[in-house]
Amino acid sequence: MKTAGAALLIIGLLMTLYTGYTYATREKVLEVGSLELTKENEHTVEWQPYVGIAIAVVGGALFLSSRKGTAAA
Repeated sequence: MKTAGAALLIIGLLMTLYTGYTYATREKVLEVGSLELTKENEHTVEWQPYVGIAIAVVGGALFLSSRKGTAAA
């Protein structure tokens, strides 16, 4: 649980700093014999910064709760 909490904490912080990303795909438009025309499409994936904050809070809570459990044992 400690590792998962730390991973969620880091992912949440990164999602707060970077609120999206763009990637490209290629689509075949026309193919005649050996001639092929393609078109590159850009897609954007975005999210609100509060999503990253929420994930970081959950990750921090998991990290701290697992830490307290191992210290008492």
